[in-house]
Amino acid sequence: MGQSLFYFLAFVALISALGVVFAKNPIHSVLFLILTFFAISGHYLLLNAQFLAAVNIIVYAGAIMVLFLFVIMFLNLNTDTEPHKPVLAKITAAVAGGLLLLVLVAALRNVNPVGADAATFDSQIGMVNRLGLVLYQQYLLPFELASVLFLVAMVGSVMLGKRETGERNF
Repeated sequence: MGQSLFYFLAFVALISALGVVFAKNPIHSVLFLILTFFAISGHYLLLNAQFLAAVNIIVYAGAIMVLFLFVIMFLNLNTDTEPHKPVLAKITAAVAGGLLLLVLVAALRNVNPVGADAATFDSQIGMVNRLGLVLYQQYLLPFELASVLFLVAMVGSVMLGKRETGERNF
């Protein structure tokens, strides 16, 4: 059952990723990307990483996709305003993509994947409570420093976006 579910999710992820690239409409491309994120979250669940699956759906399929949709709708892209790319740029992009594929194949050529050993398998490794224990015991200082950094970034963005009385931006 697990292997067939893996192959189904891999098929959905690959088809929807191709839909992201080849969709003419940017809204359809974003919807295909959301489907890709859900398929990847299914893979995380198969790997017993429930926290990563939840974060992937909440952060990427939720917040980031709303931001993408907002930007796409705000820009109001259509075929009249889209600059036409020359043939040389399209050929260069195809060659760059092919070279990237070649580098990936060369890097992964000698990889020998091994299966999980049932004797040493820990079923609690991807659980949220285990992650919380590691995060708050071993990595407490970096976690707190990251939270202070996020707080400073939020205060800075509020200060940059704040308008003074009588000031006009446009």
